[in-house]
Amino acid sequence: MTQTSPTTSPSLFTMAGWPYFLIAFVARLPFAMMVVGVLTMVVTARGSLSLGGLSSAAVGAGTALIGPFLGAAADRYGQRPVLVAAAVVNSAMLAVFALVVYSPATDVAVLAAGFAIGASAPQVSPMSRSRLVTIIDERMPEARRARTTSATMSYESAADETVFVFGPFLVGILASFIAPWAPIVLAAVLTLVFVGAFALHPTGRHVSASRTPGGAAPSAVSELFHPALLTVVVGIFGVGLFFGSTLTALTAFMADRGAPEQAGLLYGVMGIGSAILALGVAWLPARFTLAARWLVFGGILLAGSALVVTASSVGMMTLALALLGIGVGPTLVTQYSLGASRSPLGRSATVMTMLGSGVVVGQALASAVTGELAESVGTQAALMMPLVASSIVVAAGIANRFMTPIRR
Repeated sequence: MTQTSPTTSPSLFTMAGWPYFLIAFVARLPFAMMVVGVLTMVVTARGSLSLGGLSSAAVGAGTALIGPFLGAAADRYGQRPVLVAAAVVNSAMLAVFALVVYSPATDVAVLAAGFAIGASAPQVSPMSRSRLVTIIDERMPEARRARTTSATMSYESAADETVFVFGPFLVGILASFIAPWAPIVLAAVLTLVFVGAFALHPTGRHVSASRTPGGAAPSAVSELFHPALLTVVVGIFGVGLFFGSTLTALTAFMADRGAPEQAGLLYGVMGIGSAILALGVAWLPARFTLAARWLVFGGILLAGSALVVTASSVGMMTLALALLGIGVGPTLVTQYSLGASRSPLGRSATVMTMLGSGVVVGQALASAVTGELAESVGTQAALMMPLVASSIVVAAGIANRFMTPIRR
């Protein structure tokens, strides 16, 4: 029987099919709309910016605390039942949240409903990564696996960043031209339809409960706490800290200049550059190892953060954000690639949700701390926080370098 050579074997795009990538892209859009949509609706309906911020934080807390358990359930029972259940429950919770906000219910009820939205949020991004990596490991020739995995992580990270730029924009359009509840209603519909389609897509068979590679039993849970893997979790937590502190500090910076609403536009300079560079990681040579990429791009992130501290004008801040975009996208792709390569057998969805939750926890924590610093101490103190976050990313990268053997 003639075997397919590595050069003529099908690509991952062919294996998964183009509808998969479209479905997976749209399926992650509701989550990008939830946090901003919750904030917008609460502030409009209840007239409280403080309650709106707490409600958004409750959504993030629910996702961070429950997300890894959804990943573990997917590893044990398969992605399909977990995602279908999450899609149904999350759609219902979004509808319940809208009813609670517009009712005489207490603020505690609003926060509880927000937490329920986050806790039931379908983990589309990490499960898509897990699904594609499993297909690569099962069906791709070994000679092409490393480059294909890197390209896949590049695409997934770029897709995430694109969605998180477009999601808030869509919320603003719907809230302005229809009603503040419109983004939440659309998020509920998209969740039910597209997350359901993502769950039932044929690629879901590759991550079913009965498909452990080689028929072997999954690795012990203790393998999830291996130092090499935890180092990646700490590093990606640092990236989450960076995202949260940068947006909050930038808002304070622009508020001092009388234009806080322009913070999102400036932040987009970093986001667009980050997404483009994240895609570019796939074309880096194999000899430029993951450990080295973390240190190089983490160093660029650190340099850009130092420039943020010294920025005294909008022009300088724009330049600093452009430099940050060069560093953060490739760093995030590198960390996800390392997480994929170090996932214990049969635990890939758990690892990917751990990494995704690390970003969410870091972002929520940094937003709260940086906002408090800006209000109580001043903008300059807030502008120091991205530098602290970048230092954590680089420190974790140095630790990772010592844990990674040198390949000659």
